[in-house]
Amino acid sequence: MRNWTGTDLISFYQVLHDTYGHQHWWPSDSAFETIIGAILAQNVSWNGAFQAVCALSEAHLLDPHSLYNAGPSLIAPLIRSSRYYNQKANKIMNFLEWFLSSCKGEIAKMMAIPTERTRDELLTISGFGPETVDSILLYALEKPIFVVDAYTRRIGSRQGWFKQTATYPQMQEYFMDRLSPDVALYNDFHAQIVNLGNKVCKKNPLCDTCPVRIGSGLPGCIHGKNQQTIQSPEII
Repeated sequence: MRNWTGTDLISFYQVLHDTYGHQHWWPSDSAFETIIGAILAQNVSWNGAFQAVCALSEAHLLDPHSLYNAGPSLIAPLIRSSRYYNQKANKIMNFLEWFLSSCKGEIAKMMAIPTERTRDELLTISGFGPETVDSILLYALEKPIFVVDAYTRRIGSRQGWFKQTATYPQMQEYFMDRLSPDVALYNDFHAQIVNLGNKVCKKNPLCDTCPVRIGSGLPGCIHGKNQQTIQSPEII
């Protein structure tokens, strides 16, 4: 793997920002809505999760006490568009039990808890993995935690940042070791990676349209250099 510097990563981000503009992520009206959206976005497109968030909003349930009182039997049908809706209804309830008992249902109290403690406690909640937890920390609580995901793995392995087999902590450390803790940068950088993975750097990439392909002034994508001789690695 080539040793990219923090300056290289910033240049990579800047090319994406200049090409696609600021991604304005996460789209929500409140931190609590962002948290619920992060749960609903597990293993589904954002469109499906967004429809579920809208359904909860229309039912006047985007309030921790109202949502908890509704219970999974009322929540599940409303979030059907998010897939695995029965499981996700239970995950929402699991989070609400922690949120109401530990934070009295107040985002301000949740934000006041030290980041590492919040992360550790959220990771104990059934159905909460590091991507969901870190999305909550970054996008809802505005904590400087870099979120990584399947798009990060796909793009990062092609760019030569890390191996395709890199673990979640290894991918996250790659960014956090090279970039200063900056909520706004972490926020839009991850959003740009997701956008690039959705539009261009797909399982079967559209290399000719990639703004960070060879010639962009960056070290260059391994896949782009070898696309004539090797098969694109599939990222699940």
